Amino acid sequence: MPARSVRVKRKTRETDISLSLNLDGKGETRVDTGIGFLDHMLMLLAKHGLFDLKIKARGDLKVDIHHTNEDAGICLGEAFSKALGAKQGIKRFGYACIPMDEALARVALDISGRPSVYFTLLDGTIATAVDFIFSKEDEYSFDDMYQFVNAFAKASGINLNIAISHTHNVHHLLEACFKALGRALDEATQLDARVKGIPSTKGKL
Repeated sequence: MPARSVRVKRKTRETDISLSLNLDGKGETRVDTGIGFLDHMLMLLAKHGLFDLKIKARGDLKVDIHHTNEDAGICLGEAFSKALGAKQGIKRFGYACIPMDEALARVALDISGRPSVYFTLLDGTIATAVDFIFSKEDEYSFDDMYQFVNAFAKASGINLNIAISHTHNVHHLLEACFKALGRALDEATQLDARVKGIPSTKGKL
């Protein structure tokens, strides 16, 4: 089986990011984005997705976290896209439902080549940042997660559907989301010996 391990480098006037990813890893991480909470979430994603992930990022955090957060999502998405290559033999679809105390996150995804992100509450209504309350002490918000996930989906070519419970505990909600995303990505990127070639009737993803 060819190695599914890649390196990605992105340097702009706002950020400088180096990333390495091994899809067939053990969940080992070395993450330093300068955003403590994002580091924690990416470690959870890799741990529960069994991906080896290393990220070193430097950005204009003196302004805010937006550029570093978004560019980290872009780099991770590009890494998944490159590591999957032609996507031959993969399961393609992934699903996970993860609780974190009172919070619950459900992630369903399709490595379809048609990137999109849909957030809903578990009752089916559209989820937006105004559905949640964040204190001024919060370093990382629901909206920050949305920006990261949106950048990741666009760069990876993945269709993401995320349904979440309504809770005012931001930490628990975000942790459930990142863990579920890791588990769903693990399932979708796994190789299945029964799959011959591209898992699509069109012959291309």
